[in-house]
Amino acid sequence: MTHTQHHRTRRNGRRTTRARQRSGPSPRRALRRETPSTVGLLVDAEDFAAMRDYGSFTFDDHSTYLRQVEALLRTLAAQGTHTTVALFDPLDYAEFCAEADLDPDRPASRSRYTAEAAATGATVAYTGQPVGTLIPLLVSRAVRRATWEYATMLLTGLGHCADCGQDIGRAAFDRASHLLARLLEAAGPGTHHVVCSTPTKDEQLIAVLHTTGGTEGGPAQLEPSEGAEFATVLAVGVALESKGGVVLRTTAPGAADRVHGWRLSRGSLVPLTAGEVFAAYCTDADTGEPVSPEPDVEYCAGFDLGADEPEAHH
Repeated sequence: MTHTQHHRTRRNGRRTTRARQRSGPSPRRALRRETPSTVGLLVDAEDFAAMRDYGSFTFDDHSTYLRQVEALLRTLAAQGTHTTVALFDPLDYAEFCAEADLDPDRPASRSRYTAEAAATGATVAYTGQPVGTLIPLLVSRAVRRATWEYATMLLTGLGHCADCGQDIGRAAFDRASHLLARLLEAAGPGTHHVVCSTPTKDEQLIAVLHTTGGTEGGPAQLEPSEGAEFATVLAVGVALESKGGVVLRTTAPGAADRVHGWRLSRGSLVPLTAGEVFAAYCTDADTGEPVSPEPDVEYCAGFDLGADEPEAHH
């Protein structure tokens, strides 16, 4: 090769390299970055042990498994891939495989179940959290979803009012939604932690809501799914006339936390007195023994939510 030819080859090579740099990653790689991923997570040792019955599941130790999952999540994030972590339930997985006529001892079956679980079950978006942080978030969301599904089933099963024909569950949900909106409006500015406890025949339903009250009379910032779940659990108490209750704790800068309470009575929220709120907060729920009050907390009466809420039919 002559000197001129060698120089021309090097120059063309540099042009090709610059063209590749300008054009970015290959179309396949670019498409891969825009394709989300889903990772199923076995959150505890018991679930992990159940999966070890399958020969194609090659992990021997839950701690090692969790480290490998965390490494995979970090790798996907480094590649620019949006990843959702879904709860992997071995019992639900076995039922899924039986209904879909799948061999549960195949990775492809686990992959199909994970996609189904992400579409219909509890999930958490991975944003760099350690797996030790992801697990309680995932478990909490799974409990919330199960509670919401059970409460929805109860409301659906109530049928229609014999007198007016109105859907009882729907009417109770509308009333509960109104009560929640009034409570958050009256709560004012600050960070609010709201808990609703509704007893049913089979179990105690608990719903928790976190929200920030608007300033200058603005609306509270409410995550829609949390609001719907809370209203559904409250609606069960409204419809069944349960003896449950609602507690609101408000935190604001430069002020003591304020705690307000209401009891469910005949489908309405009746304000508790300051003494009743103090007694409820400062009594051990299991033993009935008194508990020392928290410092910098004011125990306040519940405020009136008004009598103009939609009527629930029975």
